[in-house]
Amino acid sequence: MSTQTPTQARTTERAQPTFRTSTKATRAQKRAPWMLLAPFLALFVLTFVIPIISALFQSFTTVDRKGLFGEDGVTGRFAGFDNYVTALNDNGFVASIGRMLLFGIVQVPVMIIACTVLALLLESASARWPGFFRAIYFMPYGVPGVIATILWSFLYVPGLSPIVSLLQSMGLQPDFLGANSVLWSIANIVTWTYTGYNMLIIVAQLKSIPGEVYEAAKMDGAGPFQVAWRIQIPLIAPALVLTTVFSIIGTLQLFAEPQILSTVAPAIDTEYTPNYAAYTNAFAFNEYGVASAQAVIIALAAFILSFTFLALTNRPPKDERDQRKRARKDGLEARRALQTRGTSATGSRPATGAVTRSTTTGAGTSLQSGPKGTSA
Repeated sequence: MSTQTPTQARTTERAQPTFRTSTKATRAQKRAPWMLLAPFLALFVLTFVIPIISALFQSFTTVDRKGLFGEDGVTGRFAGFDNYVTALNDNGFVASIGRMLLFGIVQVPVMIIACTVLALLLESASARWPGFFRAIYFMPYGVPGVIATILWSFLYVPGLSPIVSLLQSMGLQPDFLGANSVLWSIANIVTWTYTGYNMLIIVAQLKSIPGEVYEAAKMDGAGPFQVAWRIQIPLIAPALVLTTVFSIIGTLQLFAEPQILSTVAPAIDTEYTPNYAAYTNAFAFNEYGVASAQAVIIALAAFILSFTFLALTNRPPKDERDQRKRARKDGLEARRALQTRGTSATGSRPATGAVTRSTTTGAGTSLQSGPKGTSA
């Protein structure tokens, strides 16, 4: 074996070629992602960030008009929280928020259950033509909301609807556009439109489940219902949470369906939903400050509801919470025990030192008295 001296090793290291990355190439690599993101960021700022900042600014301002229609002049001023007080004192706006909460409590679970059942059926082993039925179920989402509402309005209006005529021939008198039923007629339109969209999200989550999981379940003797209830539903929980959050946000943003149905349903007024109330204040009464305050309140309500739902769904199981509490309690007890030991040890040190000093002093005295006694 040949050995190298330290001098030869340093010479060898110096002789090895070093490759340096070009400064221009490094800068270009750093700029490339931002150049690719620039179009998206520009559209995001123009269509999302700036409108939010503008709405927040307008919610704290008001416009004073001189004359009947402002023909003598228009001046803007800072209004503080007056627009928010006006929005919250509007009984119609507050009632619309409560109406949408009731709408979401009933409609969102029904839609989530429906899209989950459809996704499980399409991804079952015995499903025939899943691609065809997947496209059929998704097709209503491709119909614009305005067109879908117009189509369903023909099925709701008496004299035009074959459904109403069929029920009347059976002795029933349905009123799909009445004050007590129009909200659920809107819920039917929303469910028909968005069930297929949410179903595709759940189907994508189901397709990510490994096949080995199904094979192990079959070997254990699990049937289709047990596979769905004990394997598939727990594993698609993230998709269910995502679709539920989207549905909660969309509930408070409901606008097109009640606006279109208001032409055939007298029970729908201009403040039937929160978005409809904000639209009316902005474009019917020119109260842009109040409308902006209502829009901010809607956004805050959607954020609070979504955050609360996520906090509840992401909460750990009871066993894990109990285990964390026990671990926290054991840690506190151990910390107190260490503090108690440290305090007792600190308190005993001065006494030991005093005994040592007294013993030493006594020894010194005896040593000093010894010679004296001897000399005496």
